[in-house]
Amino acid sequence: MERLQDEALEGLVELVTFHSEETGFCVLKVKARGFRETVAVVGKLPRIDVGEWIKAKGKWTIDRKHGRQFQAEHLEAVVPNSLEGIEKFLGSGLIKGIGPVYAKKLVQAFGLAVLDVIENRSAELERVDGIGKMRRQQIKESWKAQKTIREIMTFLFANGVSTGRAFRIYKAYGEEAIAKVRMDPYCLARDIHGIGFKIADQIAEKLGIEKESILRARAGLTYVLLELSNQGHCAYPRETLLAKSADMLGIPLGTLEEALRIEMENGQLTIGAGEDNEPWVYLAALDFAEREAAARLAEVCNGPHPCPKIDLPVAVDWVQKQLKIELAQGQKDAFFGAFNHKVLVITGGPGVGKTTLVRSLVKVLAAKKQRIMLCAPTGRAAKRMAELSGMEAKTIHRLLAFEPGTGQFRHNARHPLETDVLIVDETSMIDIQLAVHLFRAVPKSGLLVLVGDVDQLPSVGPGCVLRDIIESGTLPVYRLTEIFRQDEGSRIVRNAHRINSGQMPELPGKDEGMAGGGDFFFVKAETPERAVELIRKLVCEAIPRRFRLDPMTDVQILTPMQKGELGARNLNAAMQAALNPHGVDVERFGWKFREGDRVMQTENNYDKDVFNGDIGLVQKVDASEQEIVVRYDDRKVAYDFQELDELTPAYAVTVHKSQGSEYPCVVLPMHTQHFVMLQRNLLYTGITRGKKLVVVVGTEKAVGLAVRNAEAGRRNTTLRRRLREAFGTA
Repeated sequence: MERLQDEALEGLVELVTFHSEETGFCVLKVKARGFRETVAVVGKLPRIDVGEWIKAKGKWTIDRKHGRQFQAEHLEAVVPNSLEGIEKFLGSGLIKGIGPVYAKKLVQAFGLAVLDVIENRSAELERVDGIGKMRRQQIKESWKAQKTIREIMTFLFANGVSTGRAFRIYKAYGEEAIAKVRMDPYCLARDIHGIGFKIADQIAEKLGIEKESILRARAGLTYVLLELSNQGHCAYPRETLLAKSADMLGIPLGTLEEALRIEMENGQLTIGAGEDNEPWVYLAALDFAEREAAARLAEVCNGPHPCPKIDLPVAVDWVQKQLKIELAQGQKDAFFGAFNHKVLVITGGPGVGKTTLVRSLVKVLAAKKQRIMLCAPTGRAAKRMAELSGMEAKTIHRLLAFEPGTGQFRHNARHPLETDVLIVDETSMIDIQLAVHLFRAVPKSGLLVLVGDVDQLPSVGPGCVLRDIIESGTLPVYRLTEIFRQDEGSRIVRNAHRINSGQMPELPGKDEGMAGGGDFFFVKAETPERAVELIRKLVCEAIPRRFRLDPMTDVQILTPMQKGELGARNLNAAMQAALNPHGVDVERFGWKFREGDRVMQTENNYDKDVFNGDIGLVQKVDASEQEIVVRYDDRKVAYDFQELDELTPAYAVTVHKSQGSEYPCVVLPMHTQHFVMLQRNLLYTGITRGKKLVVVVGTEKAVGLAVRNAEAGRRNTTLRRRLREAFGTA
């Protein structure tokens, strides 16, 4: 590069060629004073929009590839002060309610005073044709929000932190955001999705908070426990937790012990006896959830059964004739159990007739005029339950009716569900926090039937509710084992049961093509790179051609982890390029979201009524409204561009995220690259998600490792003990 003289430069931003929310690096096309043509300016800014006026100090350079550029050492953006600049600024889509048309109208009506009118005299906006009370309010609120968000961005940027979460910080704290963060930067880790302890710690360091301060120790201790709860633990042994925290945070044990004492006094953390009778530390919310879940189940177990006495053998004969089925002995035992107990568990693998049993129960209970409700943790599971049972089924969240205004569920212990019978499917997916909300809402007089496959992966959230209930020995458990004739020919079902019993699955096809017959195939790929290429060919070409399945709606790639060449991130990028390479898109939080993309919601959003694991299709990317619209089955949900960290592409998802869902076809990479995640319950869960077709891509060695690894990742929970105490059997 050839360096020229130092200089200052001012001008109007005509085009933002590139801007990174992570680093602030930007490339701008600027209509600069004293230049006939637009000039390229390269520098760093937390945020920049078309129409803004920039002031820059730096050097001119000549780049071999891009030509003449102004390399700004110092770069700042100010509100434009020319009519042309203001019109461009307002028309850039930054302010909701104003596009290019209204920008022109507003500048014509108010001239240079237009920005002052928006900020301080917004009632005058209604003088402009087409602007009524609602649009005026939208403009005023959007202007106010953008101003505060810019201030937050500048603050974050000055402290070396990505500005991408500024919108969430504003939504959480409003205009008090910066003051609140200055007082306790660790509040960001507690309150803001996507900002963890490490980012908050970075800000704290810049603000001068000592590494060994008690404020950092308290936040760090909670952070370590939260990380452990993300791995499924409800608690952790006290001494191990303190040692782990000291190692991770570089804080002396004495300071951490003091931090633990303060957090316990404040009610954030609790201590109780663990399964090994040693003191375990809990996040208070998880401790209370375990205690209350156990107490509620014990409470529901008491009292008379809601269904009047019936002749059970006669009822079985009647329902078999009605549904044209024949129940196996295990199913009959469970059927009788539902009329003899108030709370019971029905478990078993694929093809053993759990759904048939539920249909039989529903048929008889409905004939006895019982009010029945069905639910499951995810939308897909609830939809499948409804299709198979012939009556409405809801997600647990919708059943309990979340109220955004109060932040609570409408149905709880005080306002229980108006039902006699509640049947819950896919119970293995339910974490301890959702379980306690559900159990609270079960009427004391009701019958609760918990259905699920205990050998699947446990819930994504903390706890191991179904396994703990079964292992506590406090409730009747009916394990169905007999595979029905219609599923005996299915290699998916056969292999699932083989894996569950510790045997290698049958892997038809030893070459790189799809060999063998039936519904289960193994495609050998010795390297991760080869596996990625084979998966692309399978999804885009071989499976649609041979099985007439739509790659966009029928085929789901499930992978053990997020990272690596065969992780969800890389596979999503590869499959988006293969299946949906062109179209209107927006780039946010490291992803391009494109019209036609398959996407997944990654956290519960009660306001939008969408939940972790829901999959939809991007229907519209609207630059003027700064939002995308996603269609979930029969309804549409709008996301502000700044909320897109709640979404991720879903061409490939982790096996964990697939729980409760079934897909016509599953493609499952299994490679030693996934060594840390190769577990029997993960392979079993992945295979049982496929309805018509499962294709495993990878190595026999990886499959063998997964089959043999049955004891991985036992979670620290005390629900078993709490249940025994609540039922008086401890």
